[in-house]
Amino acid sequence: MTPHNASDDNRWSDLDRPPLNAAALRRGLVREGGLWSEVELVRRTGSTNSDLVARAAAGRADEGAVLVAEEQTAGRGRLDRQWTAPPRSGLFFSVLLKPAEVPVARWGWLPLLTGVAVATGLSRAAGVDTALKWPNDLLVTVGGEERKTGGILAERAGDDGVVIGVGINVSLRAQELPVPQAGSLALAGAVSTDRDPLLRGVLRSLEDWYGRWRSAGGDPALSGLQETYAAGCATLGRTVRAELPGDRSVVGEAIAIDGDGRLVIATEAGVREPVGAGDIVHLRPA
Repeated sequence: MTPHNASDDNRWSDLDRPPLNAAALRRGLVREGGLWSEVELVRRTGSTNSDLVARAAAGRADEGAVLVAEEQTAGRGRLDRQWTAPPRSGLFFSVLLKPAEVPVARWGWLPLLTGVAVATGLSRAAGVDTALKWPNDLLVTVGGEERKTGGILAERAGDDGVVIGVGINVSLRAQELPVPQAGSLALAGAVSTDRDPLLRGVLRSLEDWYGRWRSAGGDPALSGLQETYAAGCATLGRTVRAELPGDRSVVGEAIAIDGDGRLVIATEAGVREPVGAGDIVHLRPA
């Protein structure tokens, strides 16, 4: 975290972007018997994921730790892509989960579970329909076009934990977008861009879905996760190109999310190919 200095003041003078209230977030989220054990807010850091993974490795973070940054200077998406945004323009946070009762083979569902939880939380708190692009992008509609407004990154933290990072563009204006395909909740017509209730709504939704999934031993069907993800997934029913490791690609219709959380693509050759990792390009609307 960067200490305060006078030269930073002009970066923090945007009245449309008030700072988050750490005390209020703790009061609203940390409770006896609940999942969230601590909420820490920092003004600026490289990556909340990197920080929380390091703390978990050093034994300085328990399950349910939440680390929130007002600004990330080295936020990462999948494939180590950079994620940058103006200070206080979004929600940038990471959580530590330790699903001891769930077989490790099912931990791959955690990014998809987080996507469902974030979409549900934002729908309630911001009044914005958020669709999921497999495996970990959050889409909103801006001017009739699908735009990426957020992403999810999961990383192992030691033998018993997973750190999940979430980045959501909340109040970004058109001229601030990092790329033309990006969007924000504000540009999608959100009824609220007040980040305190948005963050509380998303974390409560994540607590709810994580509890259901854990109670079901991580079973995606029994917990309702597989069905709910498929219902909110903008990738299904579309012609897509999956760009796979090793410079290979597969083109076909995305037809299902299987029990391992993989995207099943039906190719023109009649092959059903499950894709566990890769970049997905939507080639045309459903």
